[in-house]
Amino acid sequence: MEKELFNKKEFIKDVQDNVKNQYRKTIKEASQQEIFQAVSLAIKDVIIDQWLATQRSFDKQDPKIVYYMSMEFLMGRALGNNLINLKCYKEVKEALEEMGLNLDIIEDQEPDPALGNGGLGRLAACFMESLATLGYAAYGCGIRYRYGMFKQKIRDGFQVEVPDNWLKDGYPFELRRPEYSFEVKFGGYVRAETGENGRTKFTHEGYQSVNAIPYDMPIVGYGNHMVNTLVTWDAEPMNCFELDSFDKGDYHKAVEEENLARNLVEVLYPNDNHIAGKELRLKQQYFFVSASIQRAIARFKKNHPDIHQLPEKVTFQMNDTHPTVTVAELMRYLLDEEGLEWDEAWEITTKTCAYTNHTIMAEALEKWPIEIFSRLLPRIYQIVEEINRRFILDIQRKYPNNQEKMRKMAIVYDGQVKMAHLAIAAGYSVNGVARLHTEILKNQELKDFYEMFPQKFNNKTNGITQRRFLLHGNPLLADWVSGKIGDDWITDLPHLKRLEIYADDKKAQQEFMQIKYQNKLRLAEYIRKHNGVEVNPRSIFDVQVKRLHEYKRQLLNILHVMYLYNTIKEHPEMDFYPRTFIFGAKAAAGYRIAKLTIKLINNVANIINNDKSIDGKIKVVFLEDYRVSLAEWIFAAADVSEQISTASKEASGTGNMKFMLNGAPTLGTMDGANVEIVEEVGTENAFIFGMSSDEIINHEKYRDYHPMDIFNHDQDIRQVLMQLINGFYSQNDPELFRDLYNSLLNTQSTQYADTYFILADFRSYAEAQKKVMEAYKDEERWAKMAILNVANAGKFSSDRTIQDYVDDIWHLDPVTVDISDI
Repeated sequence: MEKELFNKKEFIKDVQDNVKNQYRKTIKEASQQEIFQAVSLAIKDVIIDQWLATQRSFDKQDPKIVYYMSMEFLMGRALGNNLINLKCYKEVKEALEEMGLNLDIIEDQEPDPALGNGGLGRLAACFMESLATLGYAAYGCGIRYRYGMFKQKIRDGFQVEVPDNWLKDGYPFELRRPEYSFEVKFGGYVRAETGENGRTKFTHEGYQSVNAIPYDMPIVGYGNHMVNTLVTWDAEPMNCFELDSFDKGDYHKAVEEENLARNLVEVLYPNDNHIAGKELRLKQQYFFVSASIQRAIARFKKNHPDIHQLPEKVTFQMNDTHPTVTVAELMRYLLDEEGLEWDEAWEITTKTCAYTNHTIMAEALEKWPIEIFSRLLPRIYQIVEEINRRFILDIQRKYPNNQEKMRKMAIVYDGQVKMAHLAIAAGYSVNGVARLHTEILKNQELKDFYEMFPQKFNNKTNGITQRRFLLHGNPLLADWVSGKIGDDWITDLPHLKRLEIYADDKKAQQEFMQIKYQNKLRLAEYIRKHNGVEVNPRSIFDVQVKRLHEYKRQLLNILHVMYLYNTIKEHPEMDFYPRTFIFGAKAAAGYRIAKLTIKLINNVANIINNDKSIDGKIKVVFLEDYRVSLAEWIFAAADVSEQISTASKEASGTGNMKFMLNGAPTLGTMDGANVEIVEEVGTENAFIFGMSSDEIINHEKYRDYHPMDIFNHDQDIRQVLMQLINGFYSQNDPELFRDLYNSLLNTQSTQYADTYFILADFRSYAEAQKKVMEAYKDEERWAKMAILNVANAGKFSSDRTIQDYVDDIWHLDPVTVDISDI
């Protein structure tokens, strides 16, 4: 639907017909939601033509396909992005204006699909978009969650989780494909019998099962007619309702499979603080992995009779440890369904599966109790046991008489199945997601595996799609950039380097700062409307938006705000440039400290925002229900990018890249991709503070950090911490924030001793914040820094990341889509 293909008359008629046929209404009678559905269906018709052409091109060219296996795909709204990638956004906007309709309002009717939560899921979404734009054949594979993780409400300052019912009006960009459904089995037992050929045959019996139904969502490439597919799996009972069981009084059995199917796809990351939650998470992981592998092999066998050729045409990329049961399920299929011998199956599996590690945090390297794993997935557990037995023999051959190596590397050990170990033992590639992260994996967390398999390990620094986070999210800046250097940057982000010549140009600086101001006005209006807080768009918008976790140190940020407030109260005459501190974050439902941090931020906001004596010098805002569509506005408006994780803990981060692309300098530690951002933009165009990753790792090793010493010797820090427990921010319940206080000072417990070095980095952080304020006062200096951040963001495109995966791991060939018969 490029300019020459866009027919305004036809489009207007399609929208009118869709409203009439779907709702029996005219455009004037239709609601905005109904108009959104009608416009989306008109665009979907165009997409489907290109989707069909893409599939025909796949059939003709027979490309190798990557299946991107991920528990999360945080897609964001589809309508605007699809229009941009079809290269008809402005034309559609004009056509709708002729009809008396506003595209911005129509886009706002679309819910963010609740298929993901954090950076892991957003990265998967960027990767899918880049794969399509670069012309590589790919299928994303995940779960069609009915309610996502949750929609966040803030009530009395507390996070409250409510269902995110994103499907209530139907989702126009998905297609239900029941003809490609597959059975997935749980529980039961495995019967082994020897066949005539002397080979043992394993039969799964007494199981429960569900029907996995795929829903296809189009992933449109930019201007190349390529449409890849995100497959999200829904679950339905194999038999609609067991009337016989019901009639006999066994009501529970009658609805058992129905409940199993419903529970599998209701929510992302069910609370696993209890056994039922753990079981559900494991079932979810196996459910989408098994269905995806069955679908991939069925697609492969349509044109390839020899299963041994699978690695030449298929690769499964496991996005973190959640989908690593892929290894054992592929082995099961090859052994039990295809009848291969173990060595044949292992040869295929180890050339087909690749693993991305996304974390240094031990808690995220999944481990399953053997009791749960073997009971829910009995055949899969048998296969894992055999993989482990053979792997241990390999370890013993390489490291004779080294029990410590075996203990640290075994897949099944100490009553647990260690999924990361399974992925590394079987994967042909193991990659980290930023250079520092990969080095820490090689030298610390996965050192033993690196020593045994150095050839498997590689780095692929994360990236983001500029088409969503600049072209769509910040149209004012996108137009300005294209006006200066042309629009090649849309598919070649390093082209932004040509902006550097404008960094010292006074007129360009003023234009840039005016665009930032307009974006700040837009966000300020959103804040007024949703938070009831008036913020000054001329103030510094200091922003931290990301999943709430202790290592990301939102607590450091708000403790510093409390310190600034104390300082202003004591010295009202001091020179202080107005600051607006903006937070956005969801905390996992069972994560008490994280949820308490949200409450603290909101209580501090309530006190500071209502204190007239400080004359609006500080405002604090917590934006409810942080999501992709809101993030686009936030990145466009931010002045300062808070990337303040404890060094060595953040694998990469991608929010840091989105802020950089929108002209917000980084205030951060040398952690994750911050290291590479500073390399690109220069230390003089960022604000770096805190201990290095080596210093943190050494403190952890020698356990020589004592936060109580800081508390005793630093009066300002002591005052802030005492305000956590003296009722200053919680008059009705002075003990409310006691757990936060204890987390920083209780050195009697390994769990509570300022694990993330907040007090150790506090003074360095406060100094960096002073430097931010001084730099911002000099508008020319700040404008130059901001423009240079945009100009040097070229490395951080997901297009570059994907090309690195293609060159080093997947070895795909691009597909040319023939649209001559559309």
